[in-house]
Amino acid sequence: MSIENLKIKNMIIGIDGNEANVENRVGVNQYGFELLHSLRKLQDIGKNNHEIIVFLKKNPLGDMPKPSKHFQYKVLPGDKLWIIKNLTPYLLKDKERLDIFFSPSHYVPLFSRVPRVCSIMDLGYLDFSGQFKKNDFWQLKFWTAYSVLVSKEIITISNSTKRDIMRRYPFASNKTTVTLLAYDSSKFNTSISSDDVRRIKKRYSIVDDYVLFLGTLKPSKNIEGIIDAFNTVIKGNANLDNLKLVVAGKKGWFFENIFKKVETLGLNSKVIFTDFVKEEDKPALIYGSKLFILPSFWEGFGLDVLNAMACGVPVVLSDKGSLPEVAGEAGIFVNPYDYKDIADGIKKVLLASEIEYNTYRKRCLERVKNFSWEKTALENLKVLEKIENGNKR
Repeated sequence: MSIENLKIKNMIIGIDGNEANVENRVGVNQYGFELLHSLRKLQDIGKNNHEIIVFLKKNPLGDMPKPSKHFQYKVLPGDKLWIIKNLTPYLLKDKERLDIFFSPSHYVPLFSRVPRVCSIMDLGYLDFSGQFKKNDFWQLKFWTAYSVLVSKEIITISNSTKRDIMRRYPFASNKTTVTLLAYDSSKFNTSISSDDVRRIKKRYSIVDDYVLFLGTLKPSKNIEGIIDAFNTVIKGNANLDNLKLVVAGKKGWFFENIFKKVETLGLNSKVIFTDFVKEEDKPALIYGSKLFILPSFWEGFGLDVLNAMACGVPVVLSDKGSLPEVAGEAGIFVNPYDYKDIADGIKKVLLASEIEYNTYRKRCLERVKNFSWEKTALENLKVLEKIENGNKR
């Protein structure tokens, strides 16, 4: 009998929920948050019969999934080195009799009595080590390598990252599965009201039409390239004089040159920095933009690309990393190393006829039909169940 035909017992799944349990969520935080909510919803509709125990270093925030008989939180108070000092010793005692432990991040417990599964977002830091603080880089490099080595299965969020895993860690090729991420259609859609857009524009002091970047301010996002491209666009087109560039997101690291670039080019009145944008502000901020831009040097997935496409906003994206597989034919792709090419991508949208612009919108709305968090959660469960199947052989 093939392992696919074996009946899966109801497992007890342990999950590290700390990435999700933060207030200002970006990237991996949002991934963990949406995944936990989707796993909880699957229980409610009878598509997930497993018991889930979410391990945290502090009490769950109010917007985390509500506990139930089969979805519980276990708080192990701690702070720095929590996985080493708190989680690993607890798991070795195995009081909950877990069947598997899942870390929706690069960092699995050092030791465990049960199989471990990790999620790998991307390996871009290995090619661009200079874009990271030294401590962060070495932690990522060595702990990720350890997680890849000891994990029974590896979940990654794009085929691009899977190829990187296979290139860097060939031994992991047969245990790596891609589960693409998704968007929340109840928040990101084309039904966002003009009143909400006006309210958000007022909140962030946006008066005119704008091009939107949304993400953490860090070197990999190529924000300096965006600024150079934007400067080229507005200097060469008189009818775009009132256009603004909105750079939305919290400061990450090595962001100082972004602000210097604006000063040097004399764009202080043209570039708006919002700092961190709350999740509830994102839909209207995205919907009100003329286009969404993300010419990253690499990207594990790009959640806000899907969010923008779901709002019917054209996307100008890097042709590197995972972004081509996320946006597909709906994306307008540019070379992130050539700001003139980025500028051409921006102009292609802004100077398009009404018919052309609406065609971009329609392509975006059609593309996002392929993505849902329920699908992502189900595919994650299949990976965990595959291990249980394998243990029965």
